[in-house]
Amino acid sequence: MKTMLLAGALVALAGPLSAHATLEQSQAKAGATTKITLRVPHGCKGEATHTVRINLPDGFYAAKPMPKAGWTLSTGTGPYATPYDNHGTEMTEGLREVTWSGGHLEDGWYDEFTVRGTIGADIAPGTVMTFPAVQECANGTADWTDTSGASGVPNPAPRLTVVVGDAGHGHGHAGGTADQAMAPVTVGELTITGAFTRATLPNAPVGGGFMTITNAGATDDRLIGATTPVAGRVEVHEMAMEGDVMRMRDLPDGLPVPAGQTVTLKPGGYHLMLMELSAPLVEGDTVPVTLTFEQAGEVQVPLPIGKVNAKAAGSMDHGAHGMKH
Repeated sequence: MKTMLLAGALVALAGPLSAHATLEQSQAKAGATTKITLRVPHGCKGEATHTVRINLPDGFYAAKPMPKAGWTLSTGTGPYATPYDNHGTEMTEGLREVTWSGGHLEDGWYDEFTVRGTIGADIAPGTVMTFPAVQECANGTADWTDTSGASGVPNPAPRLTVVVGDAGHGHGHAGGTADQAMAPVTVGELTITGAFTRATLPNAPVGGGFMTITNAGATDDRLIGATTPVAGRVEVHEMAMEGDVMRMRDLPDGLPVPAGQTVTLKPGGYHLMLMELSAPLVEGDTVPVTLTFEQAGEVQVPLPIGKVNAKAAGSMDHGAHGMKH
């Protein structure tokens, strides 16, 4: 009997958790009031943390911090880049920084610091909001302030992705569910349609990305890379038979998109592999992926998250799903 090894690792066991400061929430709805919870996993090179400071980004309005017993709470206000309509009253400034000080969080302990606020209703789905944070200790700091989104930086700022709100129009129905495909995305002569990803099981370290890319131009192009804030790195992979075995391999030179042709990334074939996930992919949410093409350049594509066994955008299939990497 032939043996088939279905690669993909979409349900593999997770590796060690990141030691970075992160947010408990990975997504938030545009126009919704939500809380963001900063998770502090350690101190500063062995020292206890006595102060935690977090900066609030543009588009996060009407914020209110949660006090913590044993810590002194202080805040800083500043102007909004875009005024906020608070029930008919125009708000031009508000809370922009929160500091908890005078506490004692040992290096080997863990704690959480929470702020409640509203995501602007006009924030586009797929937007990544960063919340730079700094820990202060007796003789040093641990800063989490890099907002570049680059993979592998030692001090990435905590972040979340904005998804379609309950009043969203034109990009899917309320809550960012994947039952309705996202609108086509174009860059240069390329059109990207049917983009989606699959929900992952708790602690799964990887996810997949799928879409159709049509090249209407007269020049060949190539998908040479991709990034997303929810994964440590993204690779372009191919599933193919090698003898009697189905194997997955990385495409280090990228995926060709010939002139006048269409290339489909789908389960069991070409696909993006979202590796080192920072949090599970939850059905109904949306994650942004930035694609890089050799000729057309960069473009951000929102990936609605479907069922764990989805075969297409908006798919409701209940087929088998279980891949190993």
